Amino acid sequence: MKTSRPLALFALMALSFAEGFAPQQNVARKQTVSVQASNDESSVATGDFVKGLAFSALLGFSMLMNPLPAAADGQTTKFKLPPIDVNDKSRCSFSSSSIGQANAARDKLYDLRQCSLPNSKAPGFDLSGVIMTGTDVSGSNFKEAYFSKAYLHESNFDGADFTNAIVDRASFKGSSLKGTIFTNAVLTGTSFEDANVENTDFSEAYIGDFDIRFLCKNPTLKGENPVTGMDTRLSAGCKN
Repeated sequence: MKTSRPLALFALMALSFAEGFAPQQNVARKQTVSVQASNDESSVATGDFVKGLAFSALLGFSMLMNPLPAAADGQTTKFKLPPIDVNDKSRCSFSSSSIGQANAARDKLYDLRQCSLPNSKAPGFDLSGVIMTGTDVSGSNFKEAYFSKAYLHESNFDGADFTNAIVDRASFKGSSLKGTIFTNAVLTGTSFEDANVENTDFSEAYIGDFDIRFLCKNPTLKGENPVTGMDTRLSAGCKN
């Protein structure tokens, strides 16, 4: 509510800017009809451009003052996945992306659905864009790993360690995360919808204000982490 007054002031300034720089058309009277028509068209086009520029600046200012919450890619209601390639015998293994994690770019789909990989060691791995459904990675070491835009539904992450990991715009929908550690992890735009987070440690994790509201409503957000001894609800920063 505090941004309405400066936003209105900015709008007035933007429109004044547009009107002040709009070309004047009364000087065209001394010219021929054809030249006058050409100038009029140029004036309108230029005026529209300046006003469009002012509107774009106003829109950008509005978004800056009222940013939208980040959304997890896995929260899409209609997310159709391709069939599992059962013929790929090397599919169920952790491999770090060599392309970069910014857009979860890979040369092929990183599919770990229905894989059994408990107690795996993948510290510092770039696992961005990975797809897990019915996957068991309980007790695994994911310290300082990247999970940007990961689809992590209905899988077993019990006791896994995500200390200092980057888990942004991911979704743990329906997964079990009992006793999992997210100490100092980045969890922006990440969903824990219908996930079991009992005994999970979120100490010093970066969670957006919008995301924390939903996490604090999770009925399983309780208990104490068996490794760190941290109270789960307190570690997430929930007020009550």
